Amino acid sequence: MSTPETPVVANFLRPIVQSDLDSGKHSKIVTRFPPEPNGYLHIGHAKAICLNFGLAKEFGGECNLRFDDTNPAKEDQEYIDAIKADVQWLGFQWAGQERYASSYFEQLHDWAVFLIKAGDAYVCDLSPEQAREYRGNLTEPGRNSPGRERGIEENLELFARMKAGEFADGAMSLRARIDMAAPNMNLRDPVLYRIRHAHHHQTGDKWCIYPSYDFTHGQSDAIEGITHSICTLEFEDHRPLYEWFLARLPVPAQPRQYEFARLNLNYTVTSKRKLKQLVDEKHVAGWDDPRMSTLVGFRRRGYTPGSIRNFCDMIGVNRAGGVVDIGMLEFSIREDLDASAPRAMCVLQPLKVVITNYPQGQVENLELPRHPKEDMGVRVLPFSREIYIDAGDYEENPPKGYKRLEPGSEVRLRGSYVIRADEAIKDAAGKVIELRCSYDPLTLGKNPEGRKVKGVIHWVPAAESVECEVRLYDRLFRSASPEKADEEGGSFLDNINPQSLVVLKGCRAEPSLALAQPEERFQFEREGYFCADLKDSQPGAPVFNRTVTLRDSWGQ
Repeated sequence: MSTPETPVVANFLRPIVQSDLDSGKHSKIVTRFPPEPNGYLHIGHAKAICLNFGLAKEFGGECNLRFDDTNPAKEDQEYIDAIKADVQWLGFQWAGQERYASSYFEQLHDWAVFLIKAGDAYVCDLSPEQAREYRGNLTEPGRNSPGRERGIEENLELFARMKAGEFADGAMSLRARIDMAAPNMNLRDPVLYRIRHAHHHQTGDKWCIYPSYDFTHGQSDAIEGITHSICTLEFEDHRPLYEWFLARLPVPAQPRQYEFARLNLNYTVTSKRKLKQLVDEKHVAGWDDPRMSTLVGFRRRGYTPGSIRNFCDMIGVNRAGGVVDIGMLEFSIREDLDASAPRAMCVLQPLKVVITNYPQGQVENLELPRHPKEDMGVRVLPFSREIYIDAGDYEENPPKGYKRLEPGSEVRLRGSYVIRADEAIKDAAGKVIELRCSYDPLTLGKNPEGRKVKGVIHWVPAAESVECEVRLYDRLFRSASPEKADEEGGSFLDNINPQSLVVLKGCRAEPSLALAQPEERFQFEREGYFCADLKDSQPGAPVFNRTVTLRDSWGQ
């Protein structure tokens, strides 16, 4: 098995945290993971989770889970529950109870009033469209809002009336008074509060004004005593605003923001909007579709928490952007499952084989190891006159280098005897529907004398095998850069791989798989790594999802 070429990259935040602790700047590190509850977490969030919780654990600190719930129109309790489950599934636990930005709404409101009284905030009655027009652009300064020169008392009155619900959505906003000519667009009188008459999943109908992310974020960090506020690079230009608020408000702490490069994974989209579009338009079966880049999708596909944590360690934490090869993630799960997944045999395209010289009614219970290296015990395979092999393991006119069954040739059945193909039974269309073979009774556990057998194939007993459904999942997108289609006037949907899911019914699995439990993982010998489906697999009627192939077929 080849190893990925990308070297392990160091975490540039480690020495920063160590220095802050050594110097006494902080006695304990406190980080936070602040997701918006407006969708399911994806693989990019896994990097942020591992970073924030990992640093806290490494340096004996704490990490908070805080929901950034300032936009009730797009939020839902379903997402909150899913996010909590994902963090715990990855192997982390937040300090104390989960937190909500909405728990700080009273304090944030009071601080907004504090800014108004200090002359640092004003009520603006420009419409959102007008506000965008007044903002200017990267080459032209913005223009002052007509409301910018209102007096403090009038601003206080208008803000109180906003809070009381007297105005319609979008009619007014509260803005910081900073600099409409600032080169940094985030400092051009940003919005602190918007009017939204929306029911909130935590506060109900108490509020009809909601704080912006930029106003909420730093102050929530300060309330919680966050020492290292870690976010992705797109928030680097927001840091001056983050610090502007902290410098002007009577906050209990002064957190410091640090930015790192987000995870960009090829063959993948991680935009919540696009993931939601895939779900809403039914291009996939839901947020937990095993082809999705969501953590629930990876979990259902059979990825382990350890493989994802290891992947995040492999790619490291730095400030340099770039695209990570999804092959590194696939390498990580192969490494994990190669060591931990018991082996089993499953025939995806069953072809019946009758061993004509095997005694009628005789059954041998063969013991095969559940793992070639680890001590996982054995599983029992009954061997008798009728078995199934995969239809692809017999060719009448095989290509060069073929090492499976062909007319008159021999192969070894895994953990069993050597058999020879004597006759092929065909249907009216000429398709092979059954093989008649003979076995060499002297080849159980040893090589035949005087001849060499080409290869080894897998098999299952005909009578005792269990019928199952197997879902062959592959990458959802054909293109390494599916979002490039947007730039070229197309849609990322144009890059959906039509072969990303192939459902095979009537597969036959060895008897030990009949009672496979949901999320139980196996290596199907010669086929790949598979997981009993979390939702649909039932004892006696298993459904298996392919997690990953044995080797990278995309790189060939």
